[in-house]
Amino acid sequence: IKGLSPSHAGSILLCQPVVQALFSPFAGRLSDRIEPRVVSSLGMGFSVMGLFLLVFLGGRTDVVYIVGCLALLGFGFGLFSSPNTNAVMSAVDKKFYGVSSGTVATMRLVGQMLSMGLATLLFALYIGRVQITPEFFPAFLKTMRIAFGIFAILCTAGIFASLARGRVR
Repeated sequence: IKGLSPSHAGSILLCQPVVQALFSPFAGRLSDRIEPRVVSSLGMGFSVMGLFLLVFLGGRTDVVYIVGCLALLGFGFGLFSSPNTNAVMSAVDKKFYGVSSGTVATMRLVGQMLSMGLATLLFALYIGRVQITPEFFPAFLKTMRIAFGIFAILCTAGIFASLARGRVR
């Protein structure tokens, strides 16, 4: 919205996966010592905080705020992903590791597709089939805030689903 060039915007967005990649190995080792459902639920909690903070984005939001939110999301995803996979893989016999790994990957992609579908639906409902030009920036921001709010609520439900699964150890 501030006219950031695409390469600068890409650099900002890169913050989230970099933080996730840095913390995922730590979270995996931690989930070997602490119940994985606890670690993954904590990670989901950090993700909820990051999404909730993104609800307050505005046309004049500082880039540092956005990077902070994305770093919080990356940290949350990093804490969630490895322990969640650990919990799933620990719940099955070795002969089913391939099926379980495929199921985890499929669920991750289904979640990504549903998220994109929901975001696309919201943009279609609130903005319609228009090119995003300055006159549509307020509607674009409103739609983004609604999407982040919905995703924060869904992730909050995910915390409870993660905590509800049985103990691995």
